[in-house]
Amino acid sequence: MADVSMRQLELLAALPSFTTLSAAAAHLHISESALSQAISGVERIVGEQLCVRRKARGFTLTPTGQHFAKQARQIVADAQELIVSAGQGQELRGPVHIGCYSTFATSVVPELLEGFPKVHPGVNIEVMVGTNEELLAALQAGYLDVAIVYNVSLPTGYQRHEIYPTELEVHLHPSHPLANATSIDLSDLAEEPYVQFDATPGTVNVIDAFAARGLEPAIEARVTEVSLVEALVGRGVGYGLLMSRPNSLPMSVEGRPVVIKPLDPPITVSHVVGIWPEDMELTVRAKALLEYATEKLGGQTRASAVAPGESRNEFAALNDILTPIRSAT
Repeated sequence: MADVSMRQLELLAALPSFTTLSAAAAHLHISESALSQAISGVERIVGEQLCVRRKARGFTLTPTGQHFAKQARQIVADAQELIVSAGQGQELRGPVHIGCYSTFATSVVPELLEGFPKVHPGVNIEVMVGTNEELLAALQAGYLDVAIVYNVSLPTGYQRHEIYPTELEVHLHPSHPLANATSIDLSDLAEEPYVQFDATPGTVNVIDAFAARGLEPAIEARVTEVSLVEALVGRGVGYGLLMSRPNSLPMSVEGRPVVIKPLDPPITVSHVVGIWPEDMELTVRAKALLEYATEKLGGQTRASAVAPGESRNEFAALNDILTPIRSAT
């Protein structure tokens, strides 16, 4: 029986990420004709058609081809892991590729890139920041070891590791009438101008939460960046509803103070999780990174919230610091 080479497995493993042989060949640094010959060679060995090639140079993997590519990706990953881990003893060495959901990346990625290499200097972290759709596609294509996302509206077929709890919080201007409240009921916000963070699935969750109470938010503005929500709140345009994040200060990107309060009753209580395909085994490096993330980020729930009665003093201190800076700019 003829053998399939590791190079052929690498080529077949990469095919699901492309729609044309020319694009796949360019990525793999091989000629299109050589790639086509490699595919034909594997098809002869397995005795089945793995992909349908069209005159316009496009191709589609058959069900057998999809299964073969998936298995090939795992074999290639296992072989690479074996090479990296051989002889490393107790020290972790090699790459770990992580993805992070864009809306909380600034609160998560710096912690990992600054702290983890101090614990495991032999590990090289590569980071991709993107949307849920982009991260899931990268996971399925084998480009990421793990993706850090909200545990909300995720498809089946993924293993999950909880990193830190999160829930929806109210962001207010310091002069807002509700700024000194211990907590805020959603009904208290219904008639207030609302700066909506327009992103899936958060937007739907918030609108549904209002609707469940027979309410409708008074939307003043719709924006697609968390920092822009905070900037508009800091200028008094309206209030915002954002998921709690670690390593965040009660301040907009312009240096203007913002009050952060919990909702009571709470809504959209969830977790930020690390996910990976259920048929893939995490490398020891990816496992170590998830454990580190949980240790450093898991205990920071509502760390950014300002306690009642302290807000005025804290904001006064912030203003004392920031006023000279604003004047200079």
